[in-house]
Amino acid sequence: MKTTKVGEVMTPDVIHACQETPFKDVALLLARHRISGLPVVNADDKVLGVISETDLVRRQAAQARRAQGIRSRLPTLRRKARVAAAKARAMTAGQLMSTPAITVHPEQRLADAARMMERHRIERLPVVDEEDRLVGIATRRDLLRVFLRTDEEIRQEIIDEVLTKAMCLPPRTVIVSVHDGTATLEGRLERRSDIPVALQLSWRVDGVVGVVNSLTFRVDDTRQPEKHPPHRIAHHWLPER
Repeated sequence: MKTTKVGEVMTPDVIHACQETPFKDVALLLARHRISGLPVVNADDKVLGVISETDLVRRQAAQARRAQGIRSRLPTLRRKARVAAAKARAMTAGQLMSTPAITVHPEQRLADAARMMERHRIERLPVVDEEDRLVGIATRRDLLRVFLRTDEEIRQEIIDEVLTKAMCLPPRTVIVSVHDGTATLEGRLERRSDIPVALQLSWRVDGVVGVVNSLTFRVDDTRQPEKHPPHRIAHHWLPER
């Protein structure tokens, strides 16, 4: 079953900064290329961190507060205040960037990359090779391309790749319908253990946003066989005469 990888949708030509890139040049790069963030790399093109528009805004805001002599009085904000103070004094990309950088490999699945973005609440992922060198960048917009597939394309792939090729099921054993990316599987499988397999493989199809299970089974092979106590055979011995 073909699954779209990050390397297929990433942008290979990446606008990036070096540690020594001045703050103003970083702002110019973002404005000139109309991007909201960029990775920071060292001399070997290894990703060290990431700068976003938010970092620039926070730097300016922190600098303004610092100029007004405003300090945080809450103990819980001390660490954040120290970070903000450092950002306010940042003069280079290396001082401004957020670390560590969250990166992804080009062979990883789009779904995995999307989960990483959601978990870390970020808009972009630098794509790196086995030696952590920058080879591309993937944005939320890049990942969303996969969800532009039609319902019919998704339905046909579930039938061809999941049910027929992967599970070797006879035609029309399972009826598949897809509406707005949500796939519904209906039918009767031979074994109960086949149901989660069909559901999980369907989830992996590009463009699927949900799977509705309407499958039944003939044999429940997930239950342990009942153990019956051994039958005791009574032996009656007659006394010798």
